[in-house]
Amino acid sequence: MKKKIRVLVVDDSAVVRQSLTSILESDADIEVMGTAADPIIAVKKIMKEIPDVITLDIEMPRMDGLTFLRKIMSQHPIPVVVISSLTTEGTEVAMKALEYGASEIIGKPAMNAAQFINESKILLCDAVKAASQVKLKRRKIATPTVQQVNPKYSADVMIDKVTTFKRIIDTDKIVVLGASTGGTEAIRQFLKNLPDKMPGIAIVQHMPEGFTKSFANSLNSICGLEVKEAENGDKLYQGRVLVAPGNKHMLLKRIGKEYMVDVKEGPLVNRHRPSVDVLFRSAARYAGNNATGILLTGMGNDGAKGLLELKESGAHTIAQDEASSVVFGMPKEAIKLDAAEKILALDKVAPYLISQFVR
Repeated sequence: MKKKIRVLVVDDSAVVRQSLTSILESDADIEVMGTAADPIIAVKKIMKEIPDVITLDIEMPRMDGLTFLRKIMSQHPIPVVVISSLTTEGTEVAMKALEYGASEIIGKPAMNAAQFINESKILLCDAVKAASQVKLKRRKIATPTVQQVNPKYSADVMIDKVTTFKRIIDTDKIVVLGASTGGTEAIRQFLKNLPDKMPGIAIVQHMPEGFTKSFANSLNSICGLEVKEAENGDKLYQGRVLVAPGNKHMLLKRIGKEYMVDVKEGPLVNRHRPSVDVLFRSAARYAGNNATGILLTGMGNDGAKGLLELKESGAHTIAQDEASSVVFGMPKEAIKLDAAEKILALDKVAPYLISQFVR
């Protein structure tokens, strides 16, 4: 029998602990080994039994979640999924948690409608499964089988697939990039090494609503490029990076020679919103051979088929290699499909693009 992923739920709210336990244990691959009302209690439980993954609230009594996270990562690294409320202050602190070593970050599950409960289940359980695969020094964890939740939509629900591509001329070059688990740090490393004369870059990083704005702002503060959370109708041009907002899909469009983005609602695609496949398919349609697609670290297969569609449209395609990926899921699936022209270590991606676009 396959070993379940054992989770310790840490949150000061009894209602939230109960809700998270119920959601997690609805997945056959996950077992909640215990709960804790604060980090002090959590430490005592960890001393008796080490969990595979910890879900962690940020604001708690006796010791805040950020301090607890730093102690865990410096003393005995364990994969941590941060679950935070969608407040301005909370998103800033949660972004700091990613810097301190949290594997995933999600918003607290909504409990006000059946659709949101189901989507919260998908996002939370997938975040825990992804975290369990993160490369930490503590130990290697067997890859769990992802439980399928129907319906599992493809990019077809957002944009029709094109099977015949025409060569596109007289438009600027653009870059589209997708990532998930481990992607926030990977994107940070990638962007900070790029000059401001790079083509426009559109990014989908799997993150919840409210957190992508803080993520974009933090990138903008360290990059030579302009980085912002995308808004509907934003233009994409040289020196600009647009990050898809959490809980919205982002599609590339072209009017004449100008690129812009469509930010819109829609169902989860490949269990995600925003979806990398949606962005990649739209780039295949509207940019084609003028695009470069990049798929970085992450669990699952979102972006794999989209990268193949980009390649078929004449675009250049890159997948991150296994050694430098935090979770070698999404790039691996793309490589299986022969969707990647190049397989590069993370620190080689930016130099390669510079060699292609900066003369």
